[in-house]
Amino acid sequence: MNTVSRSEITQIIATVKRQLKLQGLTYRDVAAALDLSEPSVKRLFASEGFTLERLVDICSLLGFTLAEIAQEAQDGQRHVHTLSPEQESELVSDARLLLVAVCALNHWRLADMLAAYRLDEAECLRHLLRLDRLGLITLLPGNRIRLNVARDFDWLPDGPIRRFFREQGMPEFVQGGFDGVGESLDFAHGMLTESARARLQDELRQLRARFAQLHEESLAAPLAQRRGSGLLLALREWEPAAFAALRR
Repeated sequence: MNTVSRSEITQIIATVKRQLKLQGLTYRDVAAALDLSEPSVKRLFASEGFTLERLVDICSLLGFTLAEIAQEAQDGQRHVHTLSPEQESELVSDARLLLVAVCALNHWRLADMLAAYRLDEAECLRHLLRLDRLGLITLLPGNRIRLNVARDFDWLPDGPIRRFFREQGMPEFVQGGFDGVGESLDFAHGMLTESARARLQDELRQLRARFAQLHEESLAAPLAQRRGSGLLLALREWEPAAFAALRR
């Protein structure tokens, strides 16, 4: 890292911290990955005294390469990572605006939206201009759309978008038959130790990162060859209410 300026190192470490927070990871998780004590990890973050090898290990824990984190640190200076609760509320208040936002975030062109949905051009442009004001996109000449979101962009943990999904999207999602080509629904129940659950959570984070990577790779294909796909990952301590009612 001796060819990297101190300010660049600071940006990289700030990006690592942001990723840890977004993925629900703690300094304890980092300590386990580096085979260090938690206080030692806290001192490393405070002093920014990471070796190259340790930075690579942390990036691997996050599902990134060091080069990707460095690029994200550079892009992150001008890209949006989250919206405010008020901005998310604006999106969910208008179903058509939310539709255009989701299409834009999935790299649809204006012509794609008009061909697929009952929207006229003036209405669609109105919504795109609202997204421009929110900072999600920049509407360029020729009605081209440039995304302004960072790679780690996500909806607020308990914000309006996630509440909307829990209340409306999730019931619709799980009611599907999951019997189509490429569809699957599996449920497993068991009794795990805390360390076993931590390992499983790490694998779920890696799977989500892999899903995001495949999404990016698929952008090279024509829109007609891509299908909107939902992946629901969930893990929590749980006992059916009927069982819990019988506990002594």
